[in-house]
Amino acid sequence: MTHQLTRRTFIRRTALTAGTFWIGSSAFARKISPNEKLNIGVIGVAGRGGENLKEVSTQNIVALCDIDDKNLAAAAQKHSHAKTYNDFRKLIDQKDIDAIVIGTPDHTHAVAAVAALKSGRHVYCEKPLSRTISEARIITETARKEKRITQIGTQIHAGNNYRRAVELVQSGVIGPVREVHVWVAATYGGKDLPKEYPPAPQHLHYDLWLGPVDGPPYSPEWVPFKWRDWWAFGGGALADFGCHYMDLPHWALDLRQPLTVEVVEGPEVHPHSTPKWLIVKYEYPARGPKPPVTLTWYHGGKYPTQLVTPEQYSKWKSGVLFVGQKGMVLADYGRNVLLPEKDFADFRRPVPTIPNSIGHHNEWIQACKTGGPTTCNFDYSGALTEAALLGNVAYRVGKKLEWDAKKLRAVNCREADLYIQHEYRKGWKI
Repeated sequence: MTHQLTRRTFIRRTALTAGTFWIGSSAFARKISPNEKLNIGVIGVAGRGGENLKEVSTQNIVALCDIDDKNLAAAAQKHSHAKTYNDFRKLIDQKDIDAIVIGTPDHTHAVAAVAALKSGRHVYCEKPLSRTISEARIITETARKEKRITQIGTQIHAGNNYRRAVELVQSGVIGPVREVHVWVAATYGGKDLPKEYPPAPQHLHYDLWLGPVDGPPYSPEWVPFKWRDWWAFGGGALADFGCHYMDLPHWALDLRQPLTVEVVEGPEVHPHSTPKWLIVKYEYPARGPKPPVTLTWYHGGKYPTQLVTPEQYSKWKSGVLFVGQKGMVLADYGRNVLLPEKDFADFRRPVPTIPNSIGHHNEWIQACKTGGPTTCNFDYSGALTEAALLGNVAYRVGKKLEWDAKKLRAVNCREADLYIQHEYRKGWKI
């Protein structure tokens, strides 16, 4: 369940991303009028994939793919005209598809997304963008090269609350921000490998679920949902929620790539299972007149006790706290407040400047038709994913990482490459 890839191999593989996967980049692309419906293929039709399917069902659903026959049959009942597949590679070969939605576990995001982009399709992909940092970079560069419309599944970004919080921070009411704290109550992992491996259910195509991962035998400990507990398939709470909660400071403060990443506290590293709790510190550089920023991440019940009281924490189990020179902004998915509240009792909020969203999925759908922008395209969300995943890398190597984003490596820690790069089993490629 561990994977190695040399730097030389990674560079060669990155260079090869300009080549073909199965089909040419313009093979299936077609011009679509704003009033026409998209033909959409959906990879992964249960869980988050099912929610995505529901959100894009205003369009023509022409193809469905899932490795679970029961999930596939249930989705096909609602979309009887769609062709069905267990292998997403066959779905991509279907010629009438304009755009593809990917709602699979993290470890298959990259192979599906890159193949879809190279086939000329627009892509919506669940977060995080990939399981490894190298995959995130390849997806980002492929989307840029192919000029496709992309969106990551950080649907909270489309909510009005994040927009109002961003406006507060950017208004200058709390002054320059040099410190941000991000905490989530969620927890995964902290497990040992199962001792027994029963046969996979007949309705589950386990080899296709593994996809590019040279993984272990089937276990209900990772399929269908517990895969986030394991490094082979996901990255625990930081990978799951980092792209949601770190999205807000990345947006409000124009953050992109950190300079350093280090773990402040955490449990003993497990070779296979993700940590139940973690505290990670990121250092971001100045951006023009904006000062450097320290962002501290907490999960599994940890939070910034020096700034948040137990009473506050009981009301804000997950949150983002911007610490400015003149005050603080505290926000979560649905709320935002200025602190200390007494200091801002007479404050009048700024007139909204960020337009409300037409909906996260609708934004992508309309952009596919018009060529317009999306707010969480892969250029933005690729960097966000890389930053979140770097926290896990620092944890696994047990060192403060000095990050060279351009070269995609920790300059002071060559062993980090083991967790930055990806390696696939025979028969799969990116």
